[in-house]
Amino acid sequence: MRRYALGLLALNLLTLLWGTTFVVVKGAVGEMAPSLLVFLRFLVASLFFLPIALRLPKGVWGAGLELSFWLLLGYASQAVGLLHTSASRSAFITALNVVLVPLLLGLVGRRLGLPVWLSALLALLGVGLLSYDPKQPPLNVGDLWTLLTALTYALYIVRLEVYAKAFPSLPLTAVQVLGTTLLALLWVLWEGPALHGVPWGAVLYLGVVATALTTWLQTWGQRYVPAPQAAVLYTLEPVWATLFAFLLLGERLGPSGALGALLVVLATLLATRQSPA
Repeated sequence: MRRYALGLLALNLLTLLWGTTFVVVKGAVGEMAPSLLVFLRFLVASLFFLPIALRLPKGVWGAGLELSFWLLLGYASQAVGLLHTSASRSAFITALNVVLVPLLLGLVGRRLGLPVWLSALLALLGVGLLSYDPKQPPLNVGDLWTLLTALTYALYIVRLEVYAKAFPSLPLTAVQVLGTTLLALLWVLWEGPALHGVPWGAVLYLGVVATALTTWLQTWGQRYVPAPQAAVLYTLEPVWATLFAFLLLGERLGPSGALGALLVVLATLLATRQSPA
């Protein structure tokens, strides 16, 4: 139970850090290509894990590269989506993975407790109220890209639960970061974006805090927190994102958005009351 509690703490800290990234990425993709942003943030993050990559346990490369594939799809679709949609809406749509995770697990025969299903439905209602707040912009192509983010991230969460219990956290994190860097490099070489005008402050923050640290926190936290509960915890991300979008970008929520944020918090509390067994 102590490790479960520490896992919950790590994942809650993770959601706060994730909440800051929507504002940062929104600003960065206005100055550089999404492919270059994703590559540079993971390149910076990979520098922290190079020493670990020299001493990897057997079998971790296969697991890490699969997770890297889902990570790249998630980060890429989110960055492209933020070219067109708002930071707060992007966060809300991404949080739909809270519903997709139990649905995916149900498809493969996983039996889930009633509290998880209730919290997922409550979170879905909350995210719906947040997403369709009248003070938010109309639906657009960026929202469709962000729906892909939610799906790929749900797949990542499900697969991470399996591998996080089979391999130590740091080696698995190292391979994920290095693998995503290599895959993002292929994207950059295909597009050939210009290297001038890079907002290095944003890149360094995204690389060190929002990639290296958060990927390790998630890998370590999901070693002790089951995927369905982790997915509901992650719905705190749009709550934090809304706060930072309000403080830094002036984006606002109406009454329905505020109610949605409250429902997300209640869903999180409900999910964490279930036994971690």
